[in-house]
Amino acid sequence: MDKKPFGLTGLSGSGKTTLIAKLIDWFRQQGLRVSAIKHTHHGFDLDTPGKDSWKMREAGAQEVFLVSNRRSILMHEYRESEEHSVEQLIARLAPCDLVIVEGYKRDPLPKIEVFRPALENPPVWPGNPSVVAVASDGPVQTHLPVLDLNNTATIARFIAARLDIRLN
Repeated sequence: MDKKPFGLTGLSGSGKTTLIAKLIDWFRQQGLRVSAIKHTHHGFDLDTPGKDSWKMREAGAQEVFLVSNRRSILMHEYRESEEHSVEQLIARLAPCDLVIVEGYKRDPLPKIEVFRPALENPPVWPGNPSVVAVASDGPVQTHLPVLDLNNTATIARFIAARLDIRLN
């Protein structure tokens, strides 16, 4: 398995996460193993103050691995180090066929912009050469391929073709 990354970008509220969930399901139904990375500029905390894992992190642990019989999560605290690059994060993932990346707008990995003309937000693609297509629910004036935002299969096939992933 190759861990081939492909990104989705767009402004807040454009529907990136909704599309990513649909793409993950579609690719999974094709027999692929898919992982996802989501970058946020907002702080977040999955831990609850007072719980054991929170106490370990607050005590200074660099990493805390929460494990149950159904899932695990690795929390890495950036105390004196820089945030990991998308390449470093991908390297840490378990083997998979495809990694869908949300965010990392300026990273050079190929990406589709989710763009809704009705929101009247400016597009990202004019100043971002890593955007290779636009997924939209309305007409768009661009030199890039425009994909129907409501057609998950078309978007998934575009990604698979771009990454040379064989589908069933």
